[in-house]
Amino acid sequence: LPPAIIGSMPQFTTEQTMTVLESAKRAWNGGAGTWPQMSLAGRIEALEKLFLKLADKREEIVSILMWEIGKNRKDAEAEFDRTVSFAEQTIAAIKSPSNNEFNSDWETIGKTRAFVRRAAIGIILCLGPFNYPLNETYATLIPALLMGNVVIMKIPTIGGLAHLLAMEAFAEALPSGVVNFVSGSGRETMPPLMKTASIDGLAFIGGSAAADSLIKSHPEPHRLKLFLQLEAKNMAIFLPDLFEEGNKHALDRAISETITGSLSYNGQRCTALKIIFVPGEHSEAFSKVFAAKVDSLRVGLPWQTWEEECDAPEVNSKKTKKYANITPLPGMKRVAYMNKLISDATSKGASIVNTNGGSILGGETESTLMIPAVLYPVDATMDIYEEEQFGPVVPIAPYDDIGTILKYGREGKYGQQCSIFTTQGHGSAATILDHFSSVFGKVNINSQCGRSPDTLPFSGRRSSALGVMSVMDALREFSIPTVVTYKEDGFSSSVVENISED
Repeated sequence: LPPAIIGSMPQFTTEQTMTVLESAKRAWNGGAGTWPQMSLAGRIEALEKLFLKLADKREEIVSILMWEIGKNRKDAEAEFDRTVSFAEQTIAAIKSPSNNEFNSDWETIGKTRAFVRRAAIGIILCLGPFNYPLNETYATLIPALLMGNVVIMKIPTIGGLAHLLAMEAFAEALPSGVVNFVSGSGRETMPPLMKTASIDGLAFIGGSAAADSLIKSHPEPHRLKLFLQLEAKNMAIFLPDLFEEGNKHALDRAISETITGSLSYNGQRCTALKIIFVPGEHSEAFSKVFAAKVDSLRVGLPWQTWEEECDAPEVNSKKTKKYANITPLPGMKRVAYMNKLISDATSKGASIVNTNGGSILGGETESTLMIPAVLYPVDATMDIYEEEQFGPVVPIAPYDDIGTILKYGREGKYGQQCSIFTTQGHGSAATILDHFSSVFGKVNINSQCGRSPDTLPFSGRRSSALGVMSVMDALREFSIPTVVTYKEDGFSSSVVENISED
């Protein structure tokens, strides 16, 4: 397809960014602004109004996600719907009468009466990623707003058009200055904001190097409340028992789960499986089976569909519409990085074992539609063994003993998740689980890595995360417990009673 203009993104100057900051400061007003002083019920009502308005934009937002970041229609629809669901679950959790943390009352501790409520932090600088520009960004934005914070959102250079479509809804649903948007060069806009010392919290989803640089720009980083979701190098670990006679069904299921985990949305997910460990004696045969399954993936544009026979008997073998599994990458820089990793690995002994792996469809100089590359055998001398590829390159690493896996997890830079595939609940599986419970934020048994369900904590260790995301945990991340106490005596009791009446 010839290039087409689908939208434009304003490029803010430093001066314009400072104007945005002044808007946020007026809305916060040292904690005395309209939004932070509004009741929790009032803020909930405003955000419910926001999502009613965003529902009218669903089709436009879904379409722009397909066009701008190459997400197929099914995944783009899922991103919008999951974002709405996350907001609904968060609001429902707050409203629940059983939730004492956000529906607190006076309690007696000895001779002290105490009231604890969670209050806003201040002005939150929120930076979301290109790959899930709506869902990941709103997973921090909505909890921050519910807790009474004022937000400055940096729109990603790629993936930002969806936010432009949402601006009108924010303007109509929320008081002036509560949510402020900045777009353009990150270097021109973000460090100047941080250097003012007016930013109280940073919600950042992206790379650790960029996060470190931004944090260091703040003149008082010790008081900066941080919530970071960063890189990962999630392992898929195939244990030897899977290759024993009688376990073919379990092995096939594990391979299918791993392909989805590795290449869903082209592998451009922080939770993607980014390296596969397979017992050495079975690794070559495994790589051939894995490569053949990768060859069967549908490669095309986000809106393209294929008709396939449905295996489900209740559908009566009717053809069903399927979207592309592999779609274009969002820019030539991503293609260049994939090629760099492939070249390094093949120069050190790895081979591309799937058909046309790493090839570009539609022209090397114009297209970003890359056929996934399955690399085997991969070892510690290769960059892709430790670097996060964040794209359609799948490394398969043979191992001779469980110590190799334990060492990789223990000494690696990242600590988000891993997946263990096995038919047994003892022996090696138990050993890995015991060791990795203090290495990773989540250990998955016979399933790919992922964030859902959103009611469970989503965390990470080392250079993968700082802070916990979930329906409840995100509310805690963007608020601070504030305590009011008094001694039980007649004088103080009457004072508090009068305050409560006001």
